[in-house]
Amino acid sequence: MGQTGSAFSPSLFLSLSVKFSFVLELQSNVMFACVPLDTRFSDIEIRCNDMVICSEIKPSSSERHEWCIITKNLGPGSATIHNKSSDAILVDEAIIPKDGAVDIMCGSEIVPGPGGQGFLQYRFTVMPAPESRTQLLKISIDPENAKCSICLNVWHDVVTAAPCLHNFCNGCFSEWMRRCEKKHQHVLCPQCRTTVQYVGRNHFLQNIQEEMLKADTALGRPAEDVAVLDSSASIQSNLIIGSKRKRRLSTLSPTLEERDSLPLRCPQCVAPIGGYQCERHGAHLQCHLCRGMMPFRANLQVPLHCMGCDRPFCGAYWSSENVTPGESSPVCSRETFIPISERTTTRIPFITHEMNRHEQDITQRCIAQMGKTVQDVAAEWFKRFNNREIDRSRMPLNHAETITASTHVCNDCYDKLVGFLLYWFRITLPRDHLPADAAAREDCWYGYACRTQHHNEEHARKRNHVCRPTRGNHHS
Repeated sequence: MGQTGSAFSPSLFLSLSVKFSFVLELQSNVMFACVPLDTRFSDIEIRCNDMVICSEIKPSSSERHEWCIITKNLGPGSATIHNKSSDAILVDEAIIPKDGAVDIMCGSEIVPGPGGQGFLQYRFTVMPAPESRTQLLKISIDPENAKCSICLNVWHDVVTAAPCLHNFCNGCFSEWMRRCEKKHQHVLCPQCRTTVQYVGRNHFLQNIQEEMLKADTALGRPAEDVAVLDSSASIQSNLIIGSKRKRRLSTLSPTLEERDSLPLRCPQCVAPIGGYQCERHGAHLQCHLCRGMMPFRANLQVPLHCMGCDRPFCGAYWSSENVTPGESSPVCSRETFIPISERTTTRIPFITHEMNRHEQDITQRCIAQMGKTVQDVAAEWFKRFNNREIDRSRMPLNHAETITASTHVCNDCYDKLVGFLLYWFRITLPRDHLPADAAAREDCWYGYACRTQHHNEEHARKRNHVCRPTRGNHHS
């Protein structure tokens, strides 16, 4: 087997030499926000150059109103506010009549009404964004370090093996893996002979490979060779590889002969179910929970991935196909992967309040004092979440803006969602609704972002950590 030096991995990316140079321009705009002085209300992030502000204008009302337009100016930290409400507003105590406009700077105080009493107060703030400046990054690459050591060509549909982090063409490694299954107890790296425990597609390096081929088309290979590689490629998602016995759970596209010999396999590789049977080299996903295999069918309405973490789960798919767990085919039950609206909880999740058990105990006592259950509070706050009444910027889930009551999430992500909702429940409680011992505590400067609370029991108990940071890199 031919080899050409070390394989190209992300950790080596910035130290490679000289054949190709790329210049990347990284730029993000400065972000402004209107931060309410009343912490029960959400920050208003101004993400575009000309934005209509729609928010609460009085603490006593939960209704939102369009009351101004904020337009970013060319100068740093400067903008213009246009009064679009039916009455005057105050900007730094100056009265701005209806349809009037005035420039504002970082720190300007805005009141969405004609008088200070009875109206919310907002502070115009420049959000911390150290990456907002334009950066130029020059990267030099030697094509010899971007070649598959199996075919000796620049990668095509690159995959990375772990723990050695060597990189190969998807088709080349897939064929190598099938041969290893017949000859060895383990899958060995074709470059260093380390036992491979994991392999997955490397989208970062794939982008680099595409840029290299644009820069020098002579590095490409004939279309018929690419077609052969694509037909052999079987790694469509992250794949865990173990011993030969464990690998039976994770083989992505078994041949017809292997389908008959593997005791643990995709049920639709064995026989048609619901009018569908897997193709010979059909792409599969490995369920994160049961490690069983299911076909990857992109056009289905049935979700195959959790929207909160992007991991694959088979419960919804096999339930739609009326497949139940069996001895030879690992299958999850439907309850493991269902819409948020069908889920319930009886406890405060362990991850709630940054795993601070003192804050969890206070939240539990507040709920009990109100005569409610954790499920009651979670359901009430999820209605507000679903109606987009609360800020999602700190939500610890992927695709936060698209999640609704009908979204399928796994058990872990549901716990994260409940913990997020309980944070909003706590932060909006008036201090006099807290137990006496909790109400007497001072806020921690670093709030929910405090790291000391994780290793200092006395600090975690003594200070309130369900609050916004007022010091450090997290405060608005």
